[in-house]
Amino acid sequence: MIDYPRHDKYGWRRWMPSWRLVSGLCIAFFGGLVAVAGIGYAMVDVPNVALTAKAQNNVYYWADGSQMVATGGERNRQIVNLSQIPKAMQNAVIAQENKTFRDDSGIDPKGIARAVFNMARGGETQGGSTITQQYVKNAMLDDQSQTISRKFKEIFVSIKVGATEDKDTILEGYLNSAYYGRGAYGIQAAARAYFNKDAIEMNEGECALLAAVLKGATYYDPNGTPSIDPVGASPAANKKRALAQMQDTLDKMVEYNLLDAETRAKYPKLPKVQNPRSNTALSGQIGYLVDLAKAYIVNNSEETGITSSKLEQGGYSIYTTFDKKKVQELEKSVQRVYKAKIKPEERPDTDTHVQFGGASVDPATGAIKAIYGGVDATKHFTNNADATGAQVGSTFKPYVLAAAMKWGVRDPDLDEVQAQDERTIVSPKSLYNGKNKLKIKNYDGSIWRNEKGEEWLQVNDGDESYGSPPDYKIDLREAMRESVNSSFVQLGMDVGLDKVKEAAIDSGVLESSLAGTNYPSFSIGTSNPSAIRMAGSYATFAASGKQRDPFSVKKVTSKEGTVFTHKTETKQAFTAQVADNVTDILKTVVEEGTGTNAQLPGREVAGKTGTTDGNKSAWFVGYTPQLSTAISMFRYPDDESIKNRQFLEMFGTGGEKKIHGASFPSQIWADYMQDALKGQAPKSFPTPEPIGEVVNDEPTPSPTPTPTETESETPSAPPSSTPPPTIPTPTQPTNTCRPFDFNCDDDDDSGGNGPGGGDDGGQDGGVPTSPTPTQTDGGGNNRGQGNNNGGLFGGPGG
Repeated sequence: MIDYPRHDKYGWRRWMPSWRLVSGLCIAFFGGLVAVAGIGYAMVDVPNVALTAKAQNNVYYWADGSQMVATGGERNRQIVNLSQIPKAMQNAVIAQENKTFRDDSGIDPKGIARAVFNMARGGETQGGSTITQQYVKNAMLDDQSQTISRKFKEIFVSIKVGATEDKDTILEGYLNSAYYGRGAYGIQAAARAYFNKDAIEMNEGECALLAAVLKGATYYDPNGTPSIDPVGASPAANKKRALAQMQDTLDKMVEYNLLDAETRAKYPKLPKVQNPRSNTALSGQIGYLVDLAKAYIVNNSEETGITSSKLEQGGYSIYTTFDKKKVQELEKSVQRVYKAKIKPEERPDTDTHVQFGGASVDPATGAIKAIYGGVDATKHFTNNADATGAQVGSTFKPYVLAAAMKWGVRDPDLDEVQAQDERTIVSPKSLYNGKNKLKIKNYDGSIWRNEKGEEWLQVNDGDESYGSPPDYKIDLREAMRESVNSSFVQLGMDVGLDKVKEAAIDSGVLESSLAGTNYPSFSIGTSNPSAIRMAGSYATFAASGKQRDPFSVKKVTSKEGTVFTHKTETKQAFTAQVADNVTDILKTVVEEGTGTNAQLPGREVAGKTGTTDGNKSAWFVGYTPQLSTAISMFRYPDDESIKNRQFLEMFGTGGEKKIHGASFPSQIWADYMQDALKGQAPKSFPTPEPIGEVVNDEPTPSPTPTPTETESETPSAPPSSTPPPTIPTPTQPTNTCRPFDFNCDDDDDSGGNGPGGGDDGGQDGGVPTSPTPTQTDGGGNNRGQGNNNGGLFGGPGG
């Protein structure tokens, strides 16, 4: 009988339990725990490894529901005996993960206590795992959830395995079942995936690196996984992280007498690893398509509920937006140009490192229908469709026009920031100065000067002026048709570069891919959006101003059912009046301007050519009512061993004097679109409603300064066409030559010849830094050109 409260005590002592009571309760409690543990131990059977270590794939499907490829989550595993695993690998894992492995019972009581404490606080029960527990979890337990019931089951199974299996068997099983990234399960597959050698051939440094990778391949693979996390898992970030972890492992091996100091000193740097592509199923364009879909799923994990680790486990059916026929046709169109025109053997100085990128987007939904990411995803590891870096040049001018028709030009007599009712909406019939080397002015008529007080003289294609002297006025339709830089640079200044930037963002361009607005040349394409984003942005005009973010995955299912379905969100970026007028003017470019090579017989086409500074990139972006497509071309070395890689000039490339948007990009676009639209009835663009007022239509220049007033009559010291050495040269894309005149000397994009001042765009045409995630855009590709823009597909942006 329990004497409580105590009958022979008074006051507070009555309520103090006796030592007999306390001892009895403790004995009963711990006895109960022992009994429960004993029953649990007795009732738990060791699962059959062969039944639980089954491989799973993620299966990707084309838009029509047919299977594209099974990959991504597959168990690429080859079981090897412990004798085929280097002693250094065994010791590296023990030193880093479980130094008491050889002596413990299979569990770590302190680690378990930490896990229970985390669980009690509402956190996950992960942590506290020994090598034995990890082996049990990887190879024996189907349930990978982080729950208290699963944790206790893991503990009891681990204790039983630790009591019945010898340590070498457990270590062998763990090293053969662990996931090392790159689709590699087990040490043999990992050795092949990272070093292209058998496991037994690995040295101490390579073993220490793979021990580091076991912490999570996404963030410890030295090559990075920017398609999953453009910033956090960039090559630079991963290399730094992996090196630190590898060095820590080697130091612990020395500390625990598992490696001598002399051998340890041989490995101060990361070992060389091969590029993470070995699956031939991912060759051609398939690898790029899979990367886009994976990135879209993971970067939208809040909606999909699928993290990178879950995706790696496999078992998902992923239904993409990719049209197999269109993907194949786009690849064929690029290959035809490669085969016919690009001859690196004959012209090594001009035809090496030539690359193309391309993307097609459905204006009605935002679905990405096709991409061209590069020559082969198993050989070229940057997705050129989703990477940023190549400046877009004059393909940026439609955003200037859209801004002028949406917000209007500012009143030169009012403050810089003006309300909508103080601005004047611009008609396409408005007149702007087409003079070459036009002195650019601020919206109020004052001369624009940079921080050094230098003026800006805007250069046109081939140093050619448009319009008749003395005022050189041309309407905006002609300015777009002939891609006149001076007209659009001044129009951008009148509207305000902040509004031009806003128009680009509204259309679907990622803000992170846009250059600064400090210089007038912003209006003519110093920015570097991806091909996917350019196609999606022009699709907004095709859809009469309705903007829909590009996406690559329609649906994801698992054995539990549908886990994600894409829902298209539509924003009215521009009124139909604005967007349809932009389209109408871009039709003129294709019908009789710089884009005639992109004409499609029997179909209406709108589009724009673009060429950039130093002839380092060329673009054509165009659309029909059914499909919007962007094609880019540039020269950039794939070899990562080349220090300070940068975009190369394309003078002489393909046998042409100069590459521009009207040449190969337009030809590829037309060749592809002809086949991509086959079987679809031609559609017409909507007839635009008249918009805005005709500005600058005075018969003679006004005596007072206006935003479009021509250059001053005769400067006392005429600016030189070649800037002095002390004057920075701005980065400024030029527009393309006229159709079919492939040997013309169009705009050299010196942008601001003479005292033009500098441009933050840079002479290199936006050369990326180290292997991407792009700066900007979230992404880090091997070219360092930007992070997969957006993560697209990527992410809410991307």
